[in-house]
Amino acid sequence: MNALTVDGGTFGCRFFARPGCGACPTMQGMIKTFTDAAPPPPEFEEEFITGLKAIFEEKIVFNQLLGLKITSLKADRVTARIDMRHELIGHPAYNRIHGGVISAGLDAMGGLAVMAAIGARHMDETPAQRLQRFHKLGTIDLRVDYLRPGISEHFELRAEVLRLGSRVASTRMEFLGADGKLFSTAAAAYIVS
Repeated sequence: MNALTVDGGTFGCRFFARPGCGACPTMQGMIKTFTDAAPPPPEFEEEFITGLKAIFEEKIVFNQLLGLKITSLKADRVTARIDMRHELIGHPAYNRIHGGVISAGLDAMGGLAVMAAIGARHMDETPAQRLQRFHKLGTIDLRVDYLRPGISEHFELRAEVLRLGSRVASTRMEFLGADGKLFSTAAAAYIVS
């Protein structure tokens, strides 16, 4: 069996028994797949980052109510923070954050990840043009799994786009405590056009 070793894994071709061949289409495809690195995601301009933060943190007033603040805005992943405060308590005996805050925060983060992905897809446009592309964005479906009670001084929210289609985007989100402990996960679909 002809074998190929890439990154510690051995892959074989059952069609050609010549050692070291690597000439068949199957082996060539494996070589290309395992040796070509994906291109790095594009870096956003300061104008785009500032504009998207203004939309997310100021113009979407509900995000202000939640206290959502963007901490990182990349094409392939976004993160934000919510500081715990009295208005967000869902269980007074334990000072636990309300589940509605968790689900709303995760939904908002999924939307932000889609905005970033749309912005990255259209890097040929000016930042101002890209910031106009979000007016049709809306949640189609949201599923939240609450894994443990949300008790922390502050929370980190993360989101990434799994697939950005021409009409629908799929996302995955996480809600973590200050110590990095995972409290909730979510998956969502968003209409983009």
